[in-house]
Amino acid sequence: MKDLDRDKTIYLLNAIMEAELAGVVRYTHYSLMVTGPNRIPIVQFLKGQASESLMHAQQAGEIITGLDGHPSLRVAPLEETFKHSIYDILLESLNHEKAALDLYKQLLDTVADASVYLEEYVRGMIGQEELHGMELRKMLRDFSPNEG
Repeated sequence: MKDLDRDKTIYLLNAIMEAELAGVVRYTHYSLMVTGPNRIPIVQFLKGQASESLMHAQQAGEIITGLDGHPSLRVAPLEETFKHSIYDILLESLNHEKAALDLYKQLLDTVADASVYLEEYVRGMIGQEELHGMELRKMLRDFSPNEG
């Protein structure tokens, strides 16, 4: 096994934590902005995503402190587009998930063959992010850019 690049691992975990905390804010905001006949199930989905993002941020923070690092107090930048159709919300959510997936893949590249625990952790997170992307793409099938 190779040696773990602790500094790079902590850096990436902090970036993940910041992205997940941004997800808490993003999904909470979106859940408040949904209107229309599909509101209730979509709001429930978005609130679930917000809760899961918080849990993911906390998991990353626990690993950071376990590596003797210092968890960030920052939240990744959030852009307010003022587009709140269901289509726009789901599309922005998909883009957020893709960005998080990229961070997790970078972490996998860093910890691969250096830490069994971290490799298993990040593989599980990649699986969850891929599933979220699939779910969002399925949800987007019923909406066009001009409706919802």
